[in-house]
Amino acid sequence: MKMMKMMKMMKMMKIMVVLVLSSLLCVSADVLRMEGCSETDGEVMYGMDGEEAWYSDFKNKKGVLVLPSFADSVRVPEGLYEESVVSLQGCKNALKLARGAFKNLPLEQDPPSSLMVYTKEHVELREKNTLICYVTGFYPAPVNFYWTKNGENVTQGTSTNVPYPNKDGSFNQFSRLEFIPQLGDIYSCTVKHLALDQPLTRIWDVELNVSVSRCGS
Repeated sequence: MKMMKMMKMMKMMKIMVVLVLSSLLCVSADVLRMEGCSETDGEVMYGMDGEEAWYSDFKNKKGVLVLPSFADSVRVPEGLYEESVVSLQGCKNALKLARGAFKNLPLEQDPPSSLMVYTKEHVELREKNTLICYVTGFYPAPVNFYWTKNGENVTQGTSTNVPYPNKDGSFNQFSRLEFIPQLGDIYSCTVKHLALDQPLTRIWDVELNVSVSRCGS
């Protein structure tokens, strides 16, 4: 999914994390080892049964055992802190390479897959209503909406919500136009997006939709 890919990419550029199942001496249970780093900081930590057992304090240049005195005895392997220093440098080198690899990576783009225009309320002539323009399936966000009335651009009475993510990582978005239906009026909603070669436009005809509403009543 696109959003998951982007989130993974951003996390990789910010921090490199390595999880390794290991074992400390004198402990029968598996221990989780975590190595993480950013450009300016880093951490190497061992956890046991969901609790932190040991970590490298790079500021004070030593390893710190954090299990309470009543916990099972844990003997830290000799040279573990020094090994952590080497691991930290390797993590930062990997982070540098990852940043370089993703620096010029083109942004994946998907155009809107559909565009709909409909009214909020049942259509009645000379009764205040709201036209809604809905678009979905696009990536990245946002899209730009443009309204017209009888061929003239309209901005008064319009509003646009923030993009909302779909489950597949794409987005959907609404724009609204407050209006009073009058016979002969024709409205349009146009959407522009980075992935579109040409804008998408949908027409909404007052007379046609009043007729449809009357037939359905």
